[in-house]
Amino acid sequence: MCGIVGIFDPRGEQAIERVVLHAMNERQHHRGPDEGDLHIETGVGLGHRRLSVIDLSTGQQPLFNEDNSVVIVFNGEIYNFRELMAELVGLGHVFRTHSDTEAIVHAWEEWGEASVSRLRGMFAFAIWDRNSKTFFVARDRLGIKPFYYAQTTDGSFIFGSELKALLAHPMLPRTIDPCAVEEYFAYGYVPEPRTIYQGVFKLEPGHTLTLRVGASMASPKPYWDVPFLPLGTLTEADAASELNERLREAVQSHMVADVPLGAFLSGGVDSSAIVATMAGLTQEPVNTCSIAFNDPAYDESAYAAQVATQYKTRHHSETVDKDDYALLDTLADLYDEPYADSSAIPTYRVCQLARQRVTVALSGDGGDENFAGYRRHRLAMAEQRVRSAMPLALRKPLFGVLGKIYPKADRAPRFLRAKTTFEALSRDLVDGYFHGVSVMPDRVRHRLFSTAFRASLQGYGAAEVMRRHASAAPTDDPLSLIQYLDMKTWLPGDILTKVDRASMAHALEVRVPLLDHQLVEWISGLPSSLKLRGQEGKYIFKKALEPQLSHDILYRDKMGFSIPLASWFRGPLRQRVREALLGPVMADSGIFDMGFVTEMVEQHQSGRRDYSAPIWMLLMFEAFLRKETA
Repeated sequence: MCGIVGIFDPRGEQAIERVVLHAMNERQHHRGPDEGDLHIETGVGLGHRRLSVIDLSTGQQPLFNEDNSVVIVFNGEIYNFRELMAELVGLGHVFRTHSDTEAIVHAWEEWGEASVSRLRGMFAFAIWDRNSKTFFVARDRLGIKPFYYAQTTDGSFIFGSELKALLAHPMLPRTIDPCAVEEYFAYGYVPEPRTIYQGVFKLEPGHTLTLRVGASMASPKPYWDVPFLPLGTLTEADAASELNERLREAVQSHMVADVPLGAFLSGGVDSSAIVATMAGLTQEPVNTCSIAFNDPAYDESAYAAQVATQYKTRHHSETVDKDDYALLDTLADLYDEPYADSSAIPTYRVCQLARQRVTVALSGDGGDENFAGYRRHRLAMAEQRVRSAMPLALRKPLFGVLGKIYPKADRAPRFLRAKTTFEALSRDLVDGYFHGVSVMPDRVRHRLFSTAFRASLQGYGAAEVMRRHASAAPTDDPLSLIQYLDMKTWLPGDILTKVDRASMAHALEVRVPLLDHQLVEWISGLPSSLKLRGQEGKYIFKKALEPQLSHDILYRDKMGFSIPLASWFRGPLRQRVREALLGPVMADSGIFDMGFVTEMVEQHQSGRRDYSAPIWMLLMFEAFLRKETA
């Protein structure tokens, strides 16, 4: 696991400034504290920071082929590199190392752009081929590893594993993108391919970008997508059996390392499945780590301990205060752009704990997206059943009116909180799902933004992100469609970003076997009825795991990393909220209607409304603005 940076002059004539490339590389020192190096030639500069995991003695980067005509910088792990090496040696290629990085170099020589489809793993890399004057970059299929890029004012193409690396370049414009702000306050993160800055992008998952000397700037191209291709007739028993076999194979492939390896263990279904599978693949006790909270309402460490005891793991647990809000400013530095998933706090802590004992940790991320495990999946399907029974011409006026007149009832019993449901039912599936997952729905964002800022959006709305993906979806099955939307937005933009930054802040590599692309492809083809059965999400996954995990682990209510934001903002962070949200940084930005911001703060702190999620988003945005103006 590493950090990569680079500068490419499409004209092929510019001298690369070593001091600039070095500054970009060192901004990511935390991603690779073991080693770092640069390669510079006319028109090309590549930098690398290394966290040594495989081939500790000879895997240094930038790495070249035999005649130094091809050079690569690579972040990630290729799990089938040994098979690739054997195939490439058979084709006449000569290897000087035992690293997965060199396998990519020779794969490029043999198969060119098509080589990326031969790779199984998590990756982001850049290759410079001097003979063909080609600069090629790629990102893994699900977006596990990040890749940021931009064009500077002098025409250079620059890239890095984190946005902070690009910000070290003196010729990078830093203009905030109004559309990205609109997206952030809808989703809680800025979805691919945007970043918070105009002209700075994330390479989307499953995409490559090929640049050539003397050619104009090209656009990224997709090389993979989640297929959702039906598997055909498959009994429930056969599906459960094959799922276990495929999970075992994926986990085994992810356990290859030359350094200490372990796993996160929350006590939930996904992490418990990973640990149970690991335990069956090794004679040594699995190293497991979990975070406990000092408040029983937020603590599920007893379930983690149950699994640890069952599988005799070498378990480490650390209790943190549920009021662990000291990381607020750390998060702003970590994520570089506004990011509002508050579970980043306990994620940071569990990575911190894990790194004390291991260099690589396996995680259960991806289970909810693969198997429809979120509550919002159940709600969306319930809403869709109503839509199917009533034509849009009738639904839109009926539920549209009800949504407008029904009061917002944050503190009422759940069955009385119908406003959001009515609003969703007045829309089609995609817009309704967007409305359901929005942290701040359209009506709130409309009030949040100033008149001038709304005008700068020129009618753009964050729902366009989901509409764009839905238009390219390979399925029209309702559940599969919203899973597809999650895999294109929430998974890379929130979940994987959270884990990557929190882990790399501690030089910890996190691997996600449930997002092995071969496993994802197979799961996507399962019937929706095997994923969501009535009110039971992850149906077939849980059935497959019944011989290995207890009923309490598999069928208890989902908790996740909960944070008591509402009480924080009325208690220990009360004054900080007022100073930050009602202070000059927010007011001077021109983005917000400060009257409405004041109203939100007052109503939340008085207990009349629960605006905890919007207030957290605003706090994170204010921290970002403060860094910008510092």
